[in-house]
Amino acid sequence: MIVAEKTFPSGLTIQIVQGDITGENVDAIVNAANERLQHGGGVAGAIVRRGGSVIQEESNRIGHVPTGGAVMTGAGALPARFVIHAVGPVWHGGSANEEELLDSAVRSALELAEAHQFASIAIPAISSGIFGFPKARCARIILSAILNFASSHATSLRLARCTNIDNETCDIFSQALQSITQQR
Repeated sequence: MIVAEKTFPSGLTIQIVQGDITGENVDAIVNAANERLQHGGGVAGAIVRRGGSVIQEESNRIGHVPTGGAVMTGAGALPARFVIHAVGPVWHGGSANEEELLDSAVRSALELAEAHQFASIAIPAISSGIFGFPKARCARIILSAILNFASSHATSLRLARCTNIDNETCDIFSQALQSITQQR
């Protein structure tokens, strides 16, 4: 369900969506991954459960991704064509460059999408689950990273969906989108 939507002068539409990211029919969904690409719980576990073990097998061949980076695998049985595994930071109270690392993870995912000329992507609230990143900061950083990327590149991306399963996170992303829109 689309909670909020805004189209920007670059031609990019950002949607805040409440729903299951594993059901998104987009070019790529973004997985909130860990550095070892072991997809046991949270969004990562849901992606492998629905998409199949082939996603974990491809991830095992890649092996490691530093925090702030991203890699791509196939999507197995998911409706999306690919999974971009973005490694966000664990929250340590804001003293360990967490905001910069989250921004880097989102930019890395967007750069992969652009390199493959994707038109659509779905991104969850990276690092805001078991990694403990405050949701409001997470929303602001993710949305700003998407908008900064779209305004600084002639991008193929036309649709960026911030897809989360719960009401609270969707409300926070919706409020952040409204705030960022008023500032631009």
